[in-house]
Amino acid sequence: MAFRSFILPFLCSLTAANAVTVYNQLPLGSQSTATDSASLASYTGSAAYNPTVLNPPPIPNPAPGTQFAINLMPTADLVPGISIEAPSSFFGLSIEMSVATQVLGLNGSFINVPFLNLMSLIIERAGEVQVRVGGNTQDYATLVGSTVDGKAIEKQSIDPNNPTATPTIIFTEELLYMLSNISSLANVKWFLGVPFNDTQNIHLEIVESGERILGDTLLGFQVGNEPDLYAQHQHRPSTYAPSDYTTEFGQWRDAWQNDANIPVKNNMIGPSLSLANWALEDVWNTGFLTDYQTQLSALSVEKYPADNCAALYAGLGTPVVPQDVYAEYLTHYSGVNIVKPMLNSTMIAQQQGKPFIMFETNSASCGGFAGVSNSFGIALWALDYGLQMVFSNFTHALVHVGGQNVYYNPFTPPPTNQSTFHQWSVGPIFYPLMIMPEILGKSNTSQVVDLWPNSGSDQTPGYAIYENNQLARVALFNYMTDPTGAMAYTANISMGGGETGQQQTVPASVKVKYLLADSVSQLWNITWANQTLGGQFEADGRLIGEEQIETVQCDTTANVCPIRVPAPGFALVMMTDDSASGSEPTGTMTFATTALTKTANTATIDQSVLETSNGHSGKDRIIGGSTSKGSSGAGKAAGITPSVTVLVAMLAGAGMFMKVFSR
Repeated sequence: MAFRSFILPFLCSLTAANAVTVYNQLPLGSQSTATDSASLASYTGSAAYNPTVLNPPPIPNPAPGTQFAINLMPTADLVPGISIEAPSSFFGLSIEMSVATQVLGLNGSFINVPFLNLMSLIIERAGEVQVRVGGNTQDYATLVGSTVDGKAIEKQSIDPNNPTATPTIIFTEELLYMLSNISSLANVKWFLGVPFNDTQNIHLEIVESGERILGDTLLGFQVGNEPDLYAQHQHRPSTYAPSDYTTEFGQWRDAWQNDANIPVKNNMIGPSLSLANWALEDVWNTGFLTDYQTQLSALSVEKYPADNCAALYAGLGTPVVPQDVYAEYLTHYSGVNIVKPMLNSTMIAQQQGKPFIMFETNSASCGGFAGVSNSFGIALWALDYGLQMVFSNFTHALVHVGGQNVYYNPFTPPPTNQSTFHQWSVGPIFYPLMIMPEILGKSNTSQVVDLWPNSGSDQTPGYAIYENNQLARVALFNYMTDPTGAMAYTANISMGGGETGQQQTVPASVKVKYLLADSVSQLWNITWANQTLGGQFEADGRLIGEEQIETVQCDTTANVCPIRVPAPGFALVMMTDDSASGSEPTGTMTFATTALTKTANTATIDQSVLETSNGHSGKDRIIGGSTSKGSSGAGKAAGITPSVTVLVAMLAGAGMFMKVFSR
């Protein structure tokens, strides 16, 4: 690729590209994270930074019990209705194509370091992250040789007849090179969306270039995005039906098969319904599965439990009041009811030998709800919903990421004009992405069962996780908020014994990790095992604080392990030493900036001190360092990709990773 003018001075200064760190990096800029409900009426900023704090729902009347027993079978083969085996990398990400350069980086030579660090947090637990780049904007995206201003992505016009104001975009291969270079740094694998707007001129350029550039990091291509909404959004005639989608899918299949520049012929993904206007069975009944059995690599769906579209677009009804719907998320029934219409299809997917993927989901479409989608309560909801999908035999679920104009983002880079003094903001829903692989373990053999404990209370759900057929972990939730502590509960876990006919087998002690906040309404500074990704504009993608894992003594005579779960909170109970070690992350590879940024009016540190701190020079620091700021753990980088410089970050606030790669 051509060198960009803004990086030429930097590149010319390099004498040994794989041993140079430029230390004048983006400043830390610690910010206050306090929220003030009284000032909300005056807030006019981006949705991603909305400070709205809602009132927690009241304690149910009658209140759930605060002492109850959970009796578990020691092995999965004794548990009726248990799930199929689930991968550790169950949770992934869906990134709206139009904002990819905001989230991932500017191009193949300028990659966002906080994104790499956040991916590393997941990868050290799950082994990999699966990321889809697509969404509404994929259907009207065109691959071009170049753009006028040299950007990887450019937004074009918005069709005035489109009720969701989805922009047409053009993009260059630079976007794909950026994905490839990310994968050379971190084990990220990709799904791409194919434009599906023009049946007369089928465009497969993204397939041709994607296969050539991404290679084995490419998982597959989504063909059609929420086709059941095409007529409603005026992208197809009002008579558009499931049979029409199946026919059009066949047109793309035929073009695919006849394209000599596409080497892989069996990685198409569909139908990706939103379930707003069609059921999945409506598509299955058209012969979709039999017609395209050979070409399909996975079956897909996209589902949000609600939408905020009326607040954004005229003519769509009365806007939802977030406080009115908050309690609908803080219940076990939410996840159960979301997946219910798809249970038949997960069974069909197994019969077809295909993965069944939730290709896009989050708290509410059209950006989510202020105070709901960005609260601690939604972290509990997402974990519960995710485990319900695992229990219901989904293979993966991809949590959607939008731009500055949405409430639900797992993470958001600062606005461009604030990038020299603000860092990233990590939302509550990111924590489930990091925690789920700890729940499932690293073996990819985990099976999950919904326990419905505490007389089936929807406020205190729980799941048992079996790994390699053995009881490994228990996941316990408390959706209630009670500052007095009265609604904290104790779950008395036992194994075997009683009427089970199995030997009593509780261990002498168990390890417990907690996901905590003071209230379900809390927006920032959530902790997982005492570690946090901080507050608004405070994250560089590395955990802050010392990890704390509690040890709970069990009564082996009574066959009971008493586990306390605060209100609100989530507890992961590791029933054996093996399950505890199988949940723990390995040493994380972290990334430091090699981009020179502004130094005027910014925080500084003595250069000589910085360059020799920790007893390492820039070229030596690749072997040391912990994932967490303030932690003394001695994590090591897993290795170095020869084509890039990988540096362990010493300071928070790393802004961009910049390196030119050979094509």
